[in-house]
Amino acid sequence: MKTARESLKGNWGLAIGAFFVVYLIEGAIQSIPKGGGGILILLIGGPFMLGTTMFSLSYSRHQEPRFEQIFEGFRDFARALIAYLLIVLYVFLWMLLLIVPGIIAALSYSMTFFIMVDDSSIKAADAIDKSKQMMNGYKWKLFELYLRFFGWALVCILTLGIGFLWLIPYMYVSLAHFYDDIKDNPAVTIKTV
Repeated sequence: MKTARESLKGNWGLAIGAFFVVYLIEGAIQSIPKGGGGILILLIGGPFMLGTTMFSLSYSRHQEPRFEQIFEGFRDFARALIAYLLIVLYVFLWMLLLIVPGIIAALSYSMTFFIMVDDSSIKAADAIDKSKQMMNGYKWKLFELYLRFFGWALVCILTLGIGFLWLIPYMYVSLAHFYDDIKDNPAVTIKTV
């Protein structure tokens, strides 16, 4: 979290603006009546995840973050969509068992889009498999990080939601640093068919 704050220092405006635009677009789409918004969110969720992941990694790696990066996931629409739909499906199926297996699954798949940013040739299913391997031994550490953000989220609610303008970029850049910290885990390999 400290390294994320350092990465964002002096550049909060761009991060806040970019994430605000993403959530404004998603909010407008979700307001479409008769379930149409939900279907559209499933279609654009993956590309936006890939774009915001790319944007967040630019911060964590002290590169030049650019506003248009949040839309770059649409250039790789099919792969981003497949990854997003697979993750949603897998987490949903695990949730059918109980909430805890669903949370564990979500933690296991959490590095998928980071992996896809770093390897533009990896297939969506392989990125999910690599994320599961990468998160072996790190799920609890990531869960603790999410718990810390949960406390901040409660504070943001007290600000009538305004605090989320800072919290969401902070979370994403913290996750990017988390990914960079664990990505060189020697236990991680990609199984190829």
